[in-house]
Amino acid sequence: MALKEFEAKRAELESAAAEKLAVAQAYAEKFVGVVVRIERKAGVDGRLFGSVSNFDIADGLRLLGFAVDKSDVRMAAGPLKMIGETELQVALHSDVLATITVSVVAEQFKI
Repeated sequence: MALKEFEAKRAELESAAAEKLAVAQAYAEKFVGVVVRIERKAGVDGRLFGSVSNFDIADGLRLLGFAVDKSDVRMAAGPLKMIGETELQVALHSDVLATITVSVVAEQFKI
């Protein structure tokens, strides 16, 4: 009797895990071509006064309608410290990574 209960529970857990994976894969398709544009103060050489962190990127994604945590944004090289475009990964599931482009631009001075 216990073996049948165990097998039923295992099948239920595997089904739930497969469903979560399918949802994450469908959500990853929505990230195709997404560009997060972030303005920061920068020097003439393109170096930022400060940096762009995973918190800033997650916040930018939220503004675009994507629900992600800062811990989901993978920044292997650390915070961004220069103007330019960078491709980063967003972990939506342990087996699903979405690629986004982060465009850091110089803040325009207002006179």
